[in-house]
Amino acid sequence: MSAIGERWAARGGADRGPLRRPSIALLLAEPARGLANLAELSVAAPCLTFAPRGDGHGVLVLPGLLATDASTGILRRFLRLLGYDVRGWKLARNLGPTAAVLDKLPRALLDLAERTEGPVSLIGWSLGGIYARELARQHPAKARQVITLGSPFALADSRHGRAHGPYQRRANMHAPGGWGPMPDQVGQPIGVVSTSVYSRRDGIVPWRACVGLETALHENVEVRCGHLGFGVDPATLWLVADRLAAPADRRREFRPPLALRPLYPRRRVR
Repeated sequence: MSAIGERWAARGGADRGPLRRPSIALLLAEPARGLANLAELSVAAPCLTFAPRGDGHGVLVLPGLLATDASTGILRRFLRLLGYDVRGWKLARNLGPTAAVLDKLPRALLDLAERTEGPVSLIGWSLGGIYARELARQHPAKARQVITLGSPFALADSRHGRAHGPYQRRANMHAPGGWGPMPDQVGQPIGVVSTSVYSRRDGIVPWRACVGLETALHENVEVRCGHLGFGVDPATLWLVADRLAAPADRRREFRPPLALRPLYPRRRVR
């Protein structure tokens, strides 16, 4: 068991336990569930028009491993309609922490913060969420908040996730020293408001690796989509809109409207 897995088990509680790879059944069902989430979005679109409006601040959206900005297109378009100044990462396919990523991502954050004259909200899907957290750790004055979507920032041993093979096959492209701190340090709290969106139905990363200890700055919120559905899942889109509209510099507990509460499991991980 990894060091973080041992800490999870030591904390106790019904939901605590070692980090395990998602089942093969969940993995094989990912494409179909992603399409189902897309179909649900077409039905839920009228409800999403009532999502909280934005204040125009900058939002940087980062895709997951092997994905491009196309994967976050619906999410970014939704946030623009709400009034945010949104940009993608503009670095083609996410192949891991390459030299280009390490060099250009901080510039993207700083440029957007300068253009919008204020700190930027960072949204990262899977590996993109790990990038987002490290950007906020390195540039806290430029980061308004971090929202991670199925991001295994508490995964000390990547072999417990289904993306281990694809990531390792591209390790020769990664910059020496990797991204930011050592694996056990990646899961340490960051100094800005953060929300971890996770799903126990995730077929690619262990859901326990996607949550952190809840603090005055951090909250975990569960949804029901698969890993490939975070960018189009209606519950996730509403949640992101709610988080972005919250006041800066302090955590506001997520309380969905009464009509949407069935979309969010009531179980809490603290």
